[in-house]
Amino acid sequence: MSMIRLLLAEDQSMVREALAALLGLEPDIEVVAQVARGDEVLAAAREHAVDVVLLDIEMPGLTGIEAAGLLRSELPAVKVVVVTTFGRPGYLRRAMESGADAFLVKDAPASQLADAVRKVLAGERVIDPTLAAAALADGASPLTERERDVLRAAADGSTNVEIATALHLSQGTVRNYLSTAIQKLAARNRAEAVRIAREKGWL
Repeated sequence: MSMIRLLLAEDQSMVREALAALLGLEPDIEVVAQVARGDEVLAAAREHAVDVVLLDIEMPGLTGIEAAGLLRSELPAVKVVVVTTFGRPGYLRRAMESGADAFLVKDAPASQLADAVRKVLAGERVIDPTLAAAALADGASPLTERERDVLRAAADGSTNVEIATALHLSQGTVRNYLSTAIQKLAARNRAEAVRIAREKGWL
């Protein structure tokens, strides 16, 4: 039986160690490397010649979705399984667009996770069925990339001047992007627009 070489990318050490221990019990899976940052994924995947990368979405350095995109362009043979605490439909859509082969929520049983690893290696796609239904019902994000950037920058309470400086835009442009985003999300203000976009997984 050939062993499946797996890289685990998860920033919470307790979760990472628990996942490594559970997957390590599988007779055909070997966790050969672990990283806590998204920007360490590509180098670790190369160095350890992995077959599958298990990615958390929320990580410092790069998000799991960004890391999935990098793996897809640099190491296309490597399979990508995204696991997340946040079962947000927008995350699923973005993960699949960036090249993920599977998308599961973290409270899935370990056997389901191991099964997903085997299935993606066999060329299948594995998607949490509840999330898949929600993603179809929600549709694609109405926000443009720039509107997302501006909303992200507004999330910590930054003023229009601060956002304009950070994103190298004029204040008027920032105001326009914010107002369009608020309208598209049927929000009352920017804080509500940020909350709605986050809940949908669009930020």
